[in-house]
Amino acid sequence: MLTAAPISCFLNFAALAASRGLTHYFRTHFLDQTFKNAYHANAFDLMLLIPYFVVLVLLASYGVHRYILVYLYFKNKKKRTTEPAEKFSELPRLTVQLPIFNEQYVIERLVDAVCRLDYPREKLDIQVLDDSTDETIAVARGLVERYAALGHPITYHRRRNREGFKAGALAEGLKTAKGEFVAIFDADFVPPEDFLLRTVHHFTDPKIGMVQTRWTHINRHYSFLTEVEAILLDGHFVLEHSGRASSGVFFNFNGTAGLWRRCAIEESGGWQHDTLTEDTDLSYRAQLKGWKFIYLQDVECPAELPVEMTAFKTQQARWAKGLIQTGKKILPRVLKSDEPFRVKLEAWYHLTANLSYPLMILLSVLLLPAMIIRFYQGTFQILIIDLPLFLASTFSISSFYLVSQKELFPKTWPRALLYIPFLMALGIGMTITNTRAVLEALFGHQTEFTRTPKYRVETKKDKIRSTTYRRRLGWVPWVELLIGGYFALTVYYAMDNENYLTVPFLILFVVGYWYTGLMSLLQGRFTGLSLATEPHNKPFPVGV
Repeated sequence: MLTAAPISCFLNFAALAASRGLTHYFRTHFLDQTFKNAYHANAFDLMLLIPYFVVLVLLASYGVHRYILVYLYFKNKKKRTTEPAEKFSELPRLTVQLPIFNEQYVIERLVDAVCRLDYPREKLDIQVLDDSTDETIAVARGLVERYAALGHPITYHRRRNREGFKAGALAEGLKTAKGEFVAIFDADFVPPEDFLLRTVHHFTDPKIGMVQTRWTHINRHYSFLTEVEAILLDGHFVLEHSGRASSGVFFNFNGTAGLWRRCAIEESGGWQHDTLTEDTDLSYRAQLKGWKFIYLQDVECPAELPVEMTAFKTQQARWAKGLIQTGKKILPRVLKSDEPFRVKLEAWYHLTANLSYPLMILLSVLLLPAMIIRFYQGTFQILIIDLPLFLASTFSISSFYLVSQKELFPKTWPRALLYIPFLMALGIGMTITNTRAVLEALFGHQTEFTRTPKYRVETKKDKIRSTTYRRRLGWVPWVELLIGGYFALTVYYAMDNENYLTVPFLILFVVGYWYTGLMSLLQGRFTGLSLATEPHNKPFPVGV
């Protein structure tokens, strides 16, 4: 039976909660009409609010597009290609191309895996296309000589210059290729032995021009960063590729872990190097020519993820710039073509998706002044207008990647919940690097193909020692830290004005910018410290 003292304490606590807690917050922010109609927007406020809402609406449209991809995935899930309609009675001649540039630490793993592929040697030729400028030349040439002596159909090709970078190397190799079909693997990939036999038979359909497989990740559990990178790529390969492929719209070859019909390459204009994503460029040109593509989600090809922030930034910036370059080049052709509207619309969202990065920069600039103005307009307006737009922009990201993890790992997918907030923060933190890349593409600033470094760091036992390929960090990390500080002040302002609904979103900005900035500045500062008790016995490169 309750005594009078506990009842009195409970009533006192309830009274305090009513005066200072959620009840007080709700009453003062949503029910208090004291200053209703006291504020009127002026011209200056409108100059800030109009671009603010335009940016929010544009970002929300890209967020809604993610929901559409998830819908397309589930709607057409049963249409997913698994087995070929027929099989070749006699296996066709096939060429495997291995374009490499300064890959001394992973070339042996690549060549060994390719030479283990289950395919008749008399029907296979393997090309090592080496544009290297360092010790990789001797390492690669020695490996080719060794495996050729063992009877493998492998040859070494070296150009006098790097004209066209990877696209140029592939085009040069095609001149001497003997195969009717061409498989391509980047240096950080390790194709399984049955890869060719599980993919080549899909070309029995003469309309098929390319077959793409799903990337998996050798070093997924190496670090927190690689876990997040793996989830990002899983979303692309599970939902984007499957959703597009099964619904009959255009999708792209990913530059590796896939096969091409040689005549599809040639009839589409061949490999061209006026963009940094020559794979997507060729993919769209081929599909505009009428070639059909197949995506095999169940065929996996393991690869190594970047283990340092600058390496990850380099990779993402190249993809962001290349897609915008491809969009400038290809979208006019797509929009003028006879393709259905849904194909054109999906191509637009696919090739312009990275415009969201400069939009995020604009949002970052406008957010604090917009918050101040919106505060005086009333919290209820924020709740019914700003919040839904923010949710469409941000919540779509978390749900998108969670769905991909649930599809791949139906029993263990809840562990991805730990990484989703950091995935969202990392996407925000990448805006400076990727905005720079997008603007370079929009204004036609040409840069060379910057490779993503390969480390052969596969487990936590592999210790990073060498600094051979590390890039100079430049000014970007310092700008990221500065912008993170700006958002920390924004969080303080929101808390001080009891605008608690915006705080979770603002914290993502703080964490994202500070995480990418600090990781870039601190990488390699502790290379003497191992992640395991036993150091690896090989020196691996760090950075780009």
